[in-house]
Amino acid sequence: MKNKLFIVIFGTGTRAGRQFDVVLLVLILISVFAVLIESVPAWRAIIGKELYIIEWVFTVLFSIEYILRIAVHPKPWRYITSKWGIIDLVSLLPTFLMLTPMFYSYATLRIIRALRLLRIFRILKLSRFSSESQALAHSLKASYYKIMVFLFFVIMMIVIAGTLMYVIEGGEHGFDSIPASIYWAIVTVTTVGFGDITPHTDIGKFLASVMMILGYAIIAIPTGLISVEMSKYKPDGENDNLCSKCKHDNPFGSIYCNQCGNEMKNG
Repeated sequence: MKNKLFIVIFGTGTRAGRQFDVVLLVLILISVFAVLIESVPAWRAIIGKELYIIEWVFTVLFSIEYILRIAVHPKPWRYITSKWGIIDLVSLLPTFLMLTPMFYSYATLRIIRALRLLRIFRILKLSRFSSESQALAHSLKASYYKIMVFLFFVIMMIVIAGTLMYVIEGGEHGFDSIPASIYWAIVTVTTVGFGDITPHTDIGKFLASVMMILGYAIIAIPTGLISVEMSKYKPDGENDNLCSKCKHDNPFGSIYCNQCGNEMKNG
């Protein structure tokens, strides 16, 4: 019985296992939706008691599920310390914190339960068979050091610009410290523009204009770096991703042609 429950709860290769995960995902979606509804004051005033009961029903169900996972796993501690085990546990804690007045304000953290929806990737096995995700992961890894060097220079530019603005504008215009000026530089470079701190002098406005123009380039450069690596990851015109049998263009890294099933050379 323990082995059968393990296959159902942790496995997705059987019909029962897939049905268990699908039902679990539906319950998680409903519970997350209930938390969203509860955060609306008008709805909370009307059906607050019902939502409170629903929350505890879901918490009990998810607690039973968590205990079952520990009970049927051949190495319980391995599950508890795994990423899924930590997510399952953390998603339960906010509801129990509601019982303590000191931590009642943290009850909205129940929305973290939505992280459990990541199990859909395990059910559908998207991360394993999607060549697009493999290409993106490869591109991010390949451009990691370039992006880090770029961010270093961006940070240095923001610090220098913030310091200059502190010297130019001074505290009478809201730039009362270098950290506050750096905050302004970050908001300006990212083109967010909250407007809570604004320059008043001509030199300050000129510097702000330069920072705004540079902001567009700063946003575009990381995208370009990743795009270049993604283009390198694709076949370089040798048509290695074409099926030798039906000549269908398959995603890079495919093991078999998704049209005729013929084994690919680059798989």
